[in-house]
Amino acid sequence: MDPQPTAGAVTDASPTRQGRPAPPGEPPGTPARPHAHAWPGAPVPPAHPHAWPGAPVPPPPARPLARRLVAPVAVLGGVTAAFAYVGTVDPNEPGHYPVCPLLRFTGIHCPGCGGLRSAHAFVHGDLPAALGANALAVVGYGLFGVLIVLWLIRAVRGVPMRLAVPPALWWGIGAVLALFTLVRNLPFGSALAP
Repeated sequence: MDPQPTAGAVTDASPTRQGRPAPPGEPPGTPARPHAHAWPGAPVPPAHPHAWPGAPVPPPPARPLARRLVAPVAVLGGVTAAFAYVGTVDPNEPGHYPVCPLLRFTGIHCPGCGGLRSAHAFVHGDLPAALGANALAVVGYGLFGVLIVLWLIRAVRGVPMRLAVPPALWWGIGAVLALFTLVRNLPFGSALAP
C-alpha cells in the first residue's frame, strides 16, 4: 500500500522526482529536469564520463616505433648526406659552390659566409678551422646535435616533439645574427671573418 502525502506536502508525481517535493521556486506540477539532481544552479553531468574537467583522458593509441622514427631519422639522414657531400666536395676550391651574392656585390660577409668551409673542416675533424671559418655555424651544429638526440629519444618513448619558440627568442636569435654580422665586418672582429 502506497503512503499518501499529507495535506500540507507539495509533491510531484513524475517518475524522476519520485514523490520528493518540487525544488524551491518551481510550482507543483512542473516537469522534472532531465537529471534527478538538477536543482537550479547545480552542474549538469556530461554525456561522457571523461568530459569533466580534470578527469583522466585515455591517451591516443601509440603509433608503431618505426612510424615514430620516420621524421627524425629522415631529417638526420638529410643533414648527414649534406655534410657528407660538403666533406667530399671541398668548398675551398673555387667553382664548386656559388659565391655569396652579398659578399660578391658589397664585400660584406653575411652571417652564413664561410659556413660551407666550416662544415668541411668540421667533417674532417678540424675544429679550429671550422671555428675560424664560421664560429656561429659550429654553434648551430652543436644545437642541431642536441635537438636531434632529444627528438630521437622522445620518438622512442612515444612522446611527441613540440618546439614552441617564443617571439622573444626569435628576436634574440635575430639580434645575435645581426651582432655577429656587424662584428665580423669590422677591423677588430676580423678573427670572425672567413
